[in-house]
Amino acid sequence: MRGQDITFKSNGSEASGFLARPDTDDPKMGVVVIQEWWGLDAHIRDVTGRFAQAEFVALAPDLYHGKVAKEPNDAQKAAMELDRARAMKEIDGAVAYLKSQSYVFPKKIGVIGFCMGGGLTLHTAAHNADVGAVAAFYGGGSPGAEAFANSRAAILNICGESDTRVTTTIQELENGLKQYKHPHELVIYPKAGHAFFNDTRTQAHDTAAAKDAWKRTLDWFHKYLTA
Repeated sequence: MRGQDITFKSNGSEASGFLARPDTDDPKMGVVVIQEWWGLDAHIRDVTGRFAQAEFVALAPDLYHGKVAKEPNDAQKAAMELDRARAMKEIDGAVAYLKSQSYVFPKKIGVIGFCMGGGLTLHTAAHNADVGAVAAFYGGGSPGAEAFANSRAAILNICGESDTRVTTTIQELENGLKQYKHPHELVIYPKAGHAFFNDTRTQAHDTAAAKDAWKRTLDWFHKYLTA
């Protein structure tokens, strides 16, 4: 695996992020990885690297521009202060960057995000025609189903049963998506809570649920980015 910090174009300016690639240069599927409210921390870099190890090209944009929160209060403040319009443009820039690379194919890009990043992932799926499939883990702040009227992205929502605030909203979204033809699925893991995928948060982490969710995500991208 090769990993490096890069800059890429975003709305006439530049954004930064962490890019991870397999060791070979033959074309691979591309995935954008969207951070939790902590920032582009070691966990998100690790997840980005896992995609490279699974034969994807993965790019995690740094939506906090170098800041990484260590305490929940700082993370909450950073999330509240996030310029979401700018963040969406930077995510779109990351999608465009991957699409433009000769070593990324097919040209439909996947997006995955966690918590705050899960919500941003769903917003991206609703408006970006270059996105072929997404996996949103416990996505807070998701748009309503009507936002997906013109979307063609395959939408995988993943939640924990105990994370009732988020799961209730995502269940409503899933029900609303039934009016559209594009693929969508909601997976709710029994007894799992918020941030169950994050193995650096020992109190929240659910090993079995995380393992299954990772496999489902890879399978989802393999199925719908190549369709």
